[in-house]
Amino acid sequence: MTEARSGAPAGRSENSAEQPWPVRSIAVKVAQWIDRLGSVWVEGQITQISLRPGARTAFLVLRDPAADMSLSVTCDPQLLRGSPVPLQEGSRVVVYGKLSYFTGRGSISLRITEIRPVGVGELLARIERLKALLSAEGLFDPRLKRPIPFLPRAVGLITGRASAAEHDVLTVARQRWPAVRFEVRNTAVQGPTAVPQILDALTELDRDPEIEVIVLARGGGSVEDLLPFSDETLCRAIVAATTPIVSAIGHEPDNPISDHVADLRAATPTDAAKRVVPDAAAELALIRELRERSAAALRGWVERESRALAQVRSRPVLAEPLRLLEQRHEEIERLRLAARRAVDRGLDNQSTTVRHLRDKLTAVGPAATMARGYAVVQRVTGQERQVIRTVADSPPGTQLRIRVADGAISAAALGSQELGGTPSRKDTGT
Repeated sequence: MTEARSGAPAGRSENSAEQPWPVRSIAVKVAQWIDRLGSVWVEGQITQISLRPGARTAFLVLRDPAADMSLSVTCDPQLLRGSPVPLQEGSRVVVYGKLSYFTGRGSISLRITEIRPVGVGELLARIERLKALLSAEGLFDPRLKRPIPFLPRAVGLITGRASAAEHDVLTVARQRWPAVRFEVRNTAVQGPTAVPQILDALTELDRDPEIEVIVLARGGGSVEDLLPFSDETLCRAIVAATTPIVSAIGHEPDNPISDHVADLRAATPTDAAKRVVPDAAAELALIRELRERSAAALRGWVERESRALAQVRSRPVLAEPLRLLEQRHEEIERLRLAARRAVDRGLDNQSTTVRHLRDKLTAVGPAATMARGYAVVQRVTGQERQVIRTVADSPPGTQLRIRVADGAISAAALGSQELGGTPSRKDTGT
C-alpha cells in the first residue's frame, strides 16, 4: 500500500524526503519506459530544419498543428535530400521512428527512418514530377513564347461563371480600352469536370480567327482547387494552341504549371486585363506628349539654325574687316602701358626695400647705439686697442680710451667692481 501511494517501484525502498531517489535512477527508468514504446508513426508540421553540409545528422522540430507542443527529431541527412517533395518549414509530414531518452541531458528525441509528405505534399510532389517532365521536353523554353498583340481585335476569356476573376478582367479591360471586345466562355475551374470543359473552350476560341489572345483566369484557392491548371493534357493543349495564351490563375504566390507553358503569366486576373489591352488614356497622353515633343524639337531646330546664320552674318570678319587690326593695335598699346606701369611699380618697390634696409642698418649700427648714451671702452697698449668686455680686461692703472657719440675720452682704470660684489680697490677719483 505504501509503494502504491508513493509511486515507488517494486523491489525498491520507500521513496520519501529521507530516502529520495537519485537522478540517475529516475533517468534510467524514464529511458526504459520510453524504449518500451517502440517505433511509431507520427504526424506533424516541420517548424525548423537544421541541415549542415558534411554533418552526419539532420535536426528537425516537429510541431503539433492543433496544440502548442513540439518534438525534437533527428535523421540521416540523405532522408531529407531524397524526399520527393522539397521539405521546408511549414511542411506537413508523417514520420516513422523510435523515441530515445538521453539520460545525460534529460531530453527526448525521435530518430526517424522514414518520412512522407501529407496531403498537399503528395499533390505537390506529383506536380513537381510533371513540371520536371515538361521542362525536360522544352515546353518551358522562352523561345516558344508568342508575343501578345498590342491591340487585339477580340479577346477570348475562359473563366468561371459569374466569378470575381471574370468581373475583374472585363471591368479593368473596358476601363482601359472601352472598345475592346471579349468572347467569354464560362467553364468549371475546379473539380473533375474542369479540365474537359476548359479544353473544349480553348479549342473553340483557338479556331476563331477574330480571337488574337486568350486569357485563362481564376481567383485564388488551395492547391487542390488549382490542380486542374496543372493537368498534363491542359498544359500540352496550351502549348499546341496557335493563339497566344495568358495564364492568370490565383494570386502572386500561386504557381500552377499553366503559368510556365503559357505565353504570358499574369500575377492576377486584374494584371491580365492590364497586359492584354493598352490604356487608352495613357496612349492618348503619350500621343500628345510625342506631338508636343516633335513640335518642340522642330522649333528648336529652326531656332538653332537661325541663330547660327545670324552668328555667321554678324562675325567681325564679315561685318567690319578692319576691326580685328584695330583691336590688336589697342591690345598692344594696352599691354605696353601695363608693362611700363609694372616696371615703375617694381622700381618703386625695390627703392622702398633698400630704404627700409638702410634704416634698419643705421638703427643697429654702433653710432646710433652711442647716440642713445652708450660708449665703447678700449684698452690702449701701445698702438693696439682692444675692447674691454670684462673687469678682468682692465686691471688698475690700465690706459683706457672711451669713445662716445661725438668723440673719444682718454682715462685710466682706478679700480674695478664686479656686479653684486665689493670693490677690489677704493676709488680715488673719476
